[in-house]
Amino acid sequence: MSLEPYQKIVDSKLNRPGQLFYVIGASGVGKDSLLDYARVALAEEAIIFAHRYITRPPELQGENHVHLTEPEFMNRLNRGCFKFNWQSHGWQYALGREVDMWLAQGLNVVMNGSREYLQHATGLHPTIRPILITASEAHLRQRLVQRGRESAEDIEERIARAQVFSNLQHDNLTVINNDSSIESAGNTLVKTLLNRLDRS
Repeated sequence: MSLEPYQKIVDSKLNRPGQLFYVIGASGVGKDSLLDYARVALAEEAIIFAHRYITRPPELQGENHVHLTEPEFMNRLNRGCFKFNWQSHGWQYALGREVDMWLAQGLNVVMNGSREYLQHATGLHPTIRPILITASEAHLRQRLVQRGRESAEDIEERIARAQVFSNLQHDNLTVINNDSSIESAGNTLVKTLLNRLDRS
């Protein structure tokens, strides 16, 4: 198979790097569902949805991440294979250096990020554009109750932690409310990514 069409795309974009989008949101706001929606809708666009490397074992449902054992993760970390890395709830998370290659090719990259890591990620990549997914307290409580994974006490703790997101400050921040249907918020996310996609 000829690589010429691909090479033309790369050559035409090298002087126009892509945009890195950093999607965050509290547990229960529907962030993963919206990312899945946008991934399907934008499957033929010049947008890459980056897989995360995580030491958490894979699950039948949830994020399609790349599982690494702790030794594997640390080996890659020590050898400079990661662009971003952080720890949360006892698990290690990372995005690989391939993100820089995609951006250099003029592709926009969408990543599933961590609120606590955003400031550090901005220091490493100053043009990063965070997208915060939010939901009202009533909708958040309803979703957490419906999924049935937490006790009543755990649900209230998650709701309290979600309030921290309302204080998030960032120069490039976009906020998307997910109180209605997944199509409504999902289309807003898709439009946000497409509006910032360089089509010239």
